[in-house]
Amino acid sequence: MGPLTDDGFRFLVLGPMQVLRNGAELRICASRELAILASLVLNAGRAVSVDRLIETVWTESAPSSARRQIAICVSRLRRVLGAGVIETSSPGYLIRPAPDSIDWLRFQSLVARSRSEAAGKNREQAVRLLREALALWRGNPFEDIRGLRYDVARMEESRLEAAEACLELEIELGHHHEVVPELLALVAEHPFRERVRAQLMLAQYRAGRRADALRTYQETRRYLRDQIGLEPGPALRHLHERILRDEAGLMRQPAHRAGIVVPSQLPPRVLPFVGRGEELAALDAVLRPDPDAALPGTTVLSGPAGIGKTALALRWAHDRADWFPDGHLFADLAETEPAAVLGRFLRALGVPRADIPADRDEKVALFRSWTARRRMVVVFDRAQDAAQVLPLLPGGANCRVIVTSTDPLDELVARQGAHREFVRPLAAEAARELAGLLLTGPAGAQAVTDLLAHSCGNPLRLRMGAARIRSRAMSVTTGSG
Repeated sequence: MGPLTDDGFRFLVLGPMQVLRNGAELRICASRELAILASLVLNAGRAVSVDRLIETVWTESAPSSARRQIAICVSRLRRVLGAGVIETSSPGYLIRPAPDSIDWLRFQSLVARSRSEAAGKNREQAVRLLREALALWRGNPFEDIRGLRYDVARMEESRLEAAEACLELEIELGHHHEVVPELLALVAEHPFRERVRAQLMLAQYRAGRRADALRTYQETRRYLRDQIGLEPGPALRHLHERILRDEAGLMRQPAHRAGIVVPSQLPPRVLPFVGRGEELAALDAVLRPDPDAALPGTTVLSGPAGIGKTALALRWAHDRADWFPDGHLFADLAETEPAAVLGRFLRALGVPRADIPADRDEKVALFRSWTARRRMVVVFDRAQDAAQVLPLLPGGANCRVIVTSTDPLDELVARQGAHREFVRPLAAEAARELAGLLLTGPAGAQAVTDLLAHSCGNPLRLRMGAARIRSRAMSVTTGSG
């Protein structure tokens, strides 16, 4: 069955749940039916298992007849919605929405379009799209459905991130006077979100209310210490210090902001490249930018020197560059301190050199703030240990990281849940193919056979051996000439 393009359905979940058909509301009063329909709507286009529906309806106290009761509830929903709206699809049920028929999906689409507009420096249009997206919210979704509490938390986080992004763009556009009341309300509603408090401080300062900006910081510091015993984070402290110094940079409209500068630092692909189909497929599976999937975000490519870890990482990153429209960062960690890498990354992202703090922890905080809403890929080559990598990890859920190392980096796997791939020698067929591509012309079949025997499937040995053979062949040719 195709999408519900002709049935006039609208599913409103950004507030008290409503189901409309051709503008008329369909009454669904039973809490179990509402919970089941809500779960199907949130997973539109994907089958939701019966077990997941049982968990949604009863959380931890499902009766023995739960599966039969789910089937009864689905039957009742079908009578209300009409035949064909809810499909049976192993291991459960699904619905297929028409475009824009679910306000939550429309919200996500508008936010994604706003990011594209901001990346294209069209901030006014980005703000309009975000305002349209935020206007879809009518209240708190699924207040009485405990089984969807994690979905509700994810949705609320998306709303807050959109609000923060919108307010940040408006401050950049010079609307600091207009956004102060909205920021005050957002701080009161979500007092632990330091980014909102920083935006309020900056808007107040640019509006000529320096004393209010400093008072906001002191209130923030007092609240955090009283509630959780912590001081404000590095980014907020740094902004406070800049306000105290009346730094000129606070008043200017920066030419470069997060989401506008798109770094492309990947070195060229290593060519020729053969084999590694399984490894590339594994990287696709764990590094795809899917915000709804519980993916690790970081992958370690481990193996002996010369085995092809860097070539594999660069091949994948180049092939999947369009997955990461906000940038591609690269750093060789063999002889580089994390603080130096952070400085280079921040400059590449458009942070003015004067605004980059000297303290490493503050650099870490600033880097994570600037990457929090980006879709980026970062490649760290030749890492020595986990301590090098941990402070360099970006802050965004849609950022993906590849680390190459001769060390297994067990600590990174343990502490960050990183995925790990052990890169092995090339299979015999792939090694022979690479040797044939590297040795063309007068080298001969025996030279290829000898090279394969010596290299044992190690691509670097193959490349170095082939280079020496070509060099000797060139010398003989030149000498005979």
